[in-house]
Amino acid sequence: MATASVATHDTAHDHHDHEHHDNFVTKYIFTTDHKMIGKQFLITGIFWALIGGLLSILFRLQLGFPDMNLEWLRPLLGGWITETGQLDQTFYLALVTMHGTIMVFFVLTAGLSGTFSNFLIPLQIGARDMASGFMNMLSYWFFFISSVIMFISLFIKTGPAGGGWVVYPPLSALEQAIPGSGLGMTLWLIAMTFFIASSLLGGINYITTVINLRTKGMSFSRLPLTIWAFFLTAVIGLLSFPVLFAAALLLVFDRSFGTSFYLSDIYIGGEALPNTGGSPVLYQHLFWFLGHPEVYIVLLPALGITSEVIATNSRKPIFGYKAMIISMLGITILSFIVWAHHMFVSGMNPFLGSIFMFLTLIIAIPSAVKVFNYLTTLWRGNLIFTPAMLFSIGLVSFFISGGLTGIFLGNSAIDIQLHDTYFVVAHFHLVMGSASFFGMVAGIYHWFPKMFGRMMDARLGYVHFWLTFVGVYMVFFPMHYIGIAGFPRRYYSWTGFEFSNMYTDLNMFVSVAAIITFAAQFIFLFNFFYSMYRGRKASQNPWRSNTLEWTTPIHPGHGNWPGEIPTVYRWPYDYSKPGAKEDFIPQTVPLSATPESNLPHEQELVKLELEIMKEESEALVANEAKES
Repeated sequence: MATASVATHDTAHDHHDHEHHDNFVTKYIFTTDHKMIGKQFLITGIFWALIGGLLSILFRLQLGFPDMNLEWLRPLLGGWITETGQLDQTFYLALVTMHGTIMVFFVLTAGLSGTFSNFLIPLQIGARDMASGFMNMLSYWFFFISSVIMFISLFIKTGPAGGGWVVYPPLSALEQAIPGSGLGMTLWLIAMTFFIASSLLGGINYITTVINLRTKGMSFSRLPLTIWAFFLTAVIGLLSFPVLFAAALLLVFDRSFGTSFYLSDIYIGGEALPNTGGSPVLYQHLFWFLGHPEVYIVLLPALGITSEVIATNSRKPIFGYKAMIISMLGITILSFIVWAHHMFVSGMNPFLGSIFMFLTLIIAIPSAVKVFNYLTTLWRGNLIFTPAMLFSIGLVSFFISGGLTGIFLGNSAIDIQLHDTYFVVAHFHLVMGSASFFGMVAGIYHWFPKMFGRMMDARLGYVHFWLTFVGVYMVFFPMHYIGIAGFPRRYYSWTGFEFSNMYTDLNMFVSVAAIITFAAQFIFLFNFFYSMYRGRKASQNPWRSNTLEWTTPIHPGHGNWPGEIPTVYRWPYDYSKPGAKEDFIPQTVPLSATPESNLPHEQELVKLELEIMKEESEALVANEAKES
């Protein structure tokens, strides 16, 4: 079946392999090849995931063992360990701030979307490269500059930004408020400006490529769900990141130029500041107009990857292909009109709160559609439990358990009680953080053979999955309990409160689980880098998948296909089709080559397909005669 002859065509791009003309710098550093740029995003994202995870371990040590002497950390943290061997309170705020910023933006946005949108979009739609290779290169290097600035901010004397990852004013707007509002906050704002520029350049490129550079036959109704997810993610980012830029710009004005967009009636040390007329709630509206779409900028690519991995490893067509697309479109639209559910405790008018509550609960419907379709795809499938499949199923698990707690928090009356507790921390770490992380890791395991031409070790992948899956639940499940009981988030120390002392053992348990879960990621790191050079060599299509990327050579050059680009004849999920000779039929196999498995409506298309193929053949012969 997979060896059936297929018709091909070329695009305006030169179809020859360019890479042999490149030197080291143009091939690996300032490259315009979408595949190498995707790998650059991936390696940078892995670096930031390690940094972000390490920061979380440092503040979990403080939360789990508040009386522990941390003098042994002085060689790493220097003056941020006090004379009594405790973690400095200001530095604790900076750790929480930088952990959130790094994981949300640098890992789960750039590391996830940057990697897989770049790597997969041209390969899965049948394009030589992105619409603009130069813009693509700029997108990565703006992200790299942002990363360098953010990394430098970790080492300055006054410490990195310390106003929380949402950097609410007036704390973030007044340099004299805390050390973390000084130079560290300035560097945070500069870094985020470069990051936003990177995201916008990438998003414009992804949208343009999907609309304009699809190969012949690749209609929107034949796009893999991964491409739909990346496309809609780019649309969300393109509409929401400029609002975050506006919020950051006004914050820079308030900090450096004496304006009062967010400041009014502020007293520091008993002295009144001259600022008047501003509103910190304005910043919240601007930030969360990006902040909630950001949840889906992080989540949609992971869901798209999961759709592909589950269909491939269930050996079944994805259940409800059109419903999946419609649900993603619904999520895209609704994500822009629910932002104020993050602001129920800001003094919002209860009537307005009820509107946002209603819209928030509605967004559960398309999310539930996706979960139902995943479960029905798995149901009675011929399941193959690769590491990628396990991580995809883990994502579905987190999406269900974390999504259920979102129904609680979407209710304004309940959210007011739970908003500043660990219940919220547990909710978004499950439904957004852990779910998206599992989708990213599933994508790495699944497309590693296409990225590097080798296979990752499956046994290490299984160990990595079970330690991480169990560890995540051990970290965040207890947080729901202590959150409902009123345990507050963002507190450096809670031992001074009698009501919270009863949770000492649970906090210790969570911290130990976090340390073990973080340590388990080094199994993945070893597997990743070892397999890159020493892993078993991959075949061209190791997962027996239908999508176009598996029709390229094992090591595709710049241009992806050495000859002409294949034509697409069918949707990407023809798995275990009744009557078919094999349990998969690639998109490049004509319907006329599979009469034994064609459905009635497909038989009607065969005649049209043969006519088109005949016309293409005649045109090819004419061109060859003309050239000769």
